[in-house]
This record gives sequence, structure tokens and C-alpha cells, in this order.
Amino acid sequence: MWLAFAFASAFFAGIMSILAKIGIKNIDSNLATALRTVVVVIFAWLMVFVVGSQSTLFQTDIRSIIFLILSGAATGASWLCYFRALQIGNVNKVVPVDKTSTVLTMLLAFIFLGERLTLLKVVAMALIGAGTYLMIERNEVNTGNQSGYKWLVYAILSAVFASLTAIFGKIGIEGVEANLGTAIRTIVVLVMAWGIVIAQGKHKEIKKIEKRSWIFVGLSGLATGLSWLCFYHALQEGPTSVVIPIDKLSILITIAFSFIVLRERLSKKPIIGLTMVVTGTLSLLFI
Repeated sequence: MWLAFAFASAFFAGIMSILAKIGIKNIDSNLATALRTVVVVIFAWLMVFVVGSQSTLFQTDIRSIIFLILSGAATGASWLCYFRALQIGNVNKVVPVDKTSTVLTMLLAFIFLGERLTLLKVVAMALIGAGTYLMIERNEVNTGNQSGYKWLVYAILSAVFASLTAIFGKIGIEGVEANLGTAIRTIVVLVMAWGIVIAQGKHKEIKKIEKRSWIFVGLSGLATGLSWLCFYHALQEGPTSVVIPIDKLSILITIAFSFIVLRERLSKKPIIGLTMVVTGTLSLLFI
């Protein structure tokens, strides 16, 4: 069952990236992140009460709470970097870099969680890493334009924090009902996101947001909530080093929709890179 949840998480995460890209077009990226987090929080806690896991909140040990909070903080940092990268870069460039968190997460799972690092995993990591590199077209990065570098920096930071999110989340989710664990993390992300927005004075721009942007930000928040719930169900039952790569197959959904909706096209080299990333990810299913 964890395998089905992992693939569902990938699907909703892929849709989320496109909805977010459309929604943040005319909104400050930090404000958009804070707004969509409100939707995620409402959805996550609604699910907690639907399954009745709120009664176990005060039975959760302090160690799990601490790691869920750390996971939420890492998520918040990853989101802020990711949506800034999305705002100034192309979806089909930002997403592959963000997905390098797969390789880093597998290494951290080996170091801190004691998960085995087999030959097949090493080969898969090499394919994913090399494929990601091919998907970043150097001529678009080295244009001499400062903004050409900025999206890459934010995307890399997003990947690092996303890896920490998974590792902290895996430790924190042990012994905690998955929906409740997700809901606890969303509170941390909410506080963090709105704290930054208010500190920057960006909350004053809410009244300027167009109706169309509100709709897409809301939809991206809903997609995120669904992705998170599926992701933490999968993470609770399955190995981190396999769940994470499957979740990152959202890249297929994202790139397909970026072509259909945003008219962003891939040249030959990035297509080869994408094939390598997918091959490396799918090979992990045979571990």
C-alpha cells in the first residue's frame, strides 16, 4: 500500500508545481507560499479530525514532536526557496534541480537511518544525478545575466532543505499517525512563512491579488495537502531511500503539464537527462 501512496504523492506534487507557477505569476513568492500554506493547514487538520487521530496528539512523545517541528522548518525553507526559483526560472529547469534532493536523501538515509546502500542504489543515484545535470542547459545558466544564476541557487537550496525534510520527517513520523504528523508540520510551516511575510511587509499586498491568482494559489495548496498526506503515509510504512525517489517522479507530471499549459519545451539533451532520471528512479522499485 505504501507504494500506491508514494505514486499518488508524486502525481499531486507534479500538479502542484504547475498550479503554483501560474498562481505566483503576479504575487510575491513568499506571500504566495504563506497563502497556500493556509489551505494546506486547513486540509491537513480536517483530515486529522476525519480519521479521529486528534485524540493521540497528547500521547505523542517529545522526540517525535521535535523532529516533526524540524521537518516542518526544513519544509518551510525549501518552499520559500522553491517558489522563488519557480518565479524567476522555467519550471522544466527548476524542478530537475530541486529533484536532486533524491540523491542527497538516499545518502542521508544511509548515514543517519541505517538504510542499506546497495550497488543498484548507487547506480540509480548516478543516473539520477547525471540526468539532472543534463536537464540544466548550460547556455541558459551562463548568459551573463545575474537572474540566470539566481534561480539555480534557490533551486539548489530547495533541494538541500527538501532532503532534510524527509530525514527529519522519517524520524518524527515513527509512532505518530501519519495525518497527525502531517498536520503538526503544517503549523510550523505556516508560522515560518507568515513570519517572513510580515517581517518583509508583504502582507500589505494581499488586497492587490487578482481573483485568478487566488484560485490557482488555493488549488496548489489543495494539491500540496493531498501530496503530503500520501507522502507521509508512504514514508511511515516504506523505506525512505525508495519512497523519496518515487515521490520525485512528479517531475514527469510537471514537465508534461509545463509543455501543455505553459508551452515550455525541452531540447534533446534535457530529454535524455529526463530519461536517465526516470530510469534511475524506477530501478529502485526492484530493490
